Amino acid sequence: MTLSLGSLVTEPALDRTDLVAPPVAEALRAWPGAAEVGVVEIDPDLADTAALCAAADLPLEASANCVVVMGRRDGVERIAACVVAADTRADVNTGVRKLLDVRKCSFLPMERAVEESGMEYGGITPVGLPAGWRLLVDARLRDVPVAVIGSGVRRSKLLLPGSALVAIPGAEVVEGLGR
Repeated sequence: MTLSLGSLVTEPALDRTDLVAPPVAEALRAWPGAAEVGVVEIDPDLADTAALCAAADLPLEASANCVVVMGRRDGVERIAACVVAADTRADVNTGVRKLLDVRKCSFLPMERAVEESGMEYGGITPVGLPAGWRLLVDARLRDVPVAVIGSGVRRSKLLLPGSALVAIPGAEVVEGLGR
């Protein structure tokens, strides 16, 4: 599927798995919804949301950020990737903490997130996350016509309808995740 937004025009992600991290390519091949996902190569220096939005004339609300958080309960670690619109922040200290049923929630250290996900820092995406991680997606992303998310690497982005974003295998759609 070819999608476009701002000055970004994609190629079908399944045709260009060379542009995504290995776990993302594997997840795309196994996901029937992957036919709705496009990928576009970008300058890695533009991988950060604000830089890409400015350079590609993208609305901030069409970009989605993925942050990885963790907490412990009774000695058991609980990890979740939280996907929210770029014009919001994940409600980590209240909403996510309650969803994970932990006393305290913090961001997973960068080195660990990169190692365990098999993705680059700044490119971690909800597609292809480790099996033990929960995937929490803000419900407001469901209605975004085209969402821009990471691809697992900093040199490309995935574009997909919001309806496909909330349908990623394992996704839990959460009202008010982004504030």
